[in-house]
Amino acid sequence: MVTSSGSTGRIAVDAMGGDLGPAEVVEAVRLALADRHPPQHVTIVGDQAVLDPLVAAAGLQRSSRLSVHHASEVITMDDKPLLALKRKRDASMVRAIELVKNGAADVVVSCGNTGALMAGGTLRLRTMDGVARPALAAICPREGGHFVLIDAGANPDAKPEHLVHNAILGSHYCRVTLGVKRPRVGLMTIGTEEGKGNALITETNDLLKRVGDIIHYAGPIEGFQVFAEHVDVVVCDGFVGNIMIKSWESLLKFFKTMLREELHATPLRKIGGRLSRGAFDAFRERINPERYGYAPLLGLNGSILKAHGSANRGAIKSAILAAQEIVKTNMNEHIGADIARANELLGQPALA
Repeated sequence: MVTSSGSTGRIAVDAMGGDLGPAEVVEAVRLALADRHPPQHVTIVGDQAVLDPLVAAAGLQRSSRLSVHHASEVITMDDKPLLALKRKRDASMVRAIELVKNGAADVVVSCGNTGALMAGGTLRLRTMDGVARPALAAICPREGGHFVLIDAGANPDAKPEHLVHNAILGSHYCRVTLGVKRPRVGLMTIGTEEGKGNALITETNDLLKRVGDIIHYAGPIEGFQVFAEHVDVVVCDGFVGNIMIKSWESLLKFFKTMLREELHATPLRKIGGRLSRGAFDAFRERINPERYGYAPLLGLNGSILKAHGSANRGAIKSAILAAQEIVKTNMNEHIGADIARANELLGQPALA
């Protein structure tokens, strides 16, 4: 679903799936609507009996900018995705996706079950013409800024053509979200020497060279280059990407715990920690999950942003504002044009 240029977006927000409950989602909507560049319209989707008091308590009123769409069921984190989609047809997540499918909204934002959100989005919205598999894009900090990691877990059994599409999807998302005009794309592998890596990497590397007029391909990259200021988009299959993103998040928590323990080990270190508080605050802000604590599922006829299940109001607000940016820039329309060009160059107009 592509809106006209200049639109600020109609966002459907699944209020029921997050760990912190619908009250946190409603507060996030309030913050987004109070932003300097608010979305055109937000539809909060969930149990109306639960949401109406929360909306009133937040000082919000139904208007041309806000509505509530009733959904009587909730897909929980413990539900099996496909079974839940079949049995819970009036779930908030399902109804939010249907709003996009029916043209009543442009983007879904949800903190709910990742598998159900990906399956529901793929089954109901379908992939764009020429795109065989959608991909999750995650934003990670690196030296000098941030980079886009794609695929972060949607398609673990990728073909070379899928990774070429990932490169295009990630490049456009990087332009919109990080403001990089010509993102440098790197292919994740075990070595930069020619022929290093498995058959998937070797063939993908050849294909990416052939679409050089569409993306800025910087070549293969190794693990130790990922967090250096080397590329803006890291391309991989969902198997590798999911391991990378979870390992990074786990390592970050480990470093924070270890640093806290060491700074409180002796009285002298405690004093040093207080003196260094400014540096620690700056570091915390650079890795703040509220800033980029969401991942869009790219390549669909419509847009879906998955926020962390534990996302708080600040993180959900950021996801809502990112969603409107995707709509405002007509990102999907530009992606579709580049996918068609790439498939033509590769002699593969229809992929499966």
